Amino acid sequence: MPELPEVETTRRGIDAVATGYTLRKMIVHESRMRWPIPADLPNLVADQVVRACRRRGKYLLIEFDSGTQLIHLGMSGSLRSVLNGELLRKHDHVEWQFDHVTLRLHDPRRFGSVLWHPSALGPVENHPLLSKLGIEPFDPMFNANWLKKGLAGRKVSIKQALLAGDVVVGAGNIYASESLFRARIHPKTQAARVSLARCERLAESLKQTLTDALESGGSTLRDYVNATGEAGAYFTLHAAVYEKEGEPCKVCATPIKRIVQGQRATYFCPNCQKV
Repeated sequence: MPELPEVETTRRGIDAVATGYTLRKMIVHESRMRWPIPADLPNLVADQVVRACRRRGKYLLIEFDSGTQLIHLGMSGSLRSVLNGELLRKHDHVEWQFDHVTLRLHDPRRFGSVLWHPSALGPVENHPLLSKLGIEPFDPMFNANWLKKGLAGRKVSIKQALLAGDVVVGAGNIYASESLFRARIHPKTQAARVSLARCERLAESLKQTLTDALESGGSTLRDYVNATGEAGAYFTLHAAVYEKEGEPCKVCATPIKRIVQGQRATYFCPNCQKV
């Protein structure tokens, strides 16, 4: 699934070609996504100027005067720019046509979504999908104290607490495993038992892991490509544990282990990472 670095990389790409330009036409080739695309949405945004392309958590936010489109890439989706008139690929479900470029949402599994939040309902952050999200990891207010307070009283594992996204967003399955490795915290550790000192390491590890991912264009896992159709290089350059079961830890040479937590695979070093 595209995580925060992949979504932010995509945002930067579409922001460069869409913000400030007039959307001439939105075409929906397949409306049966995770939630049905509203039938009137193309008419609501036609001939409107894109005022901003933002991101909240894993949601892309395309802002118009009349409202904001919320786009989620689902499990294997991508939003890329192509030349006007380029042939459609199978699973290209939605198009945003500008005078100079076309954006296309490609989603083989159709787990993604394109939703609408009218300006009359207030800030898009009030939308039910966004209102309960945690702090952004690069927010100046996010630090060890914030993390410690958010984990207080939580009996679930630290890995599951990170994935919940209501304390801090961005720590999806891949980067949660990588961040916990950097912080030397075992993924089964009860969230409430993570000390302030370990929260300090984890907060910094999360920021650095996501920074590395952004700088390398995201991951190459599965079908992800960025807004120009290029794959990321995170796994080649930085990954230490994810999908490396049985390989030697790059720190101590102990074989990396794989467990399942909440139906998601977790990878860790049993020697470096302590409960």
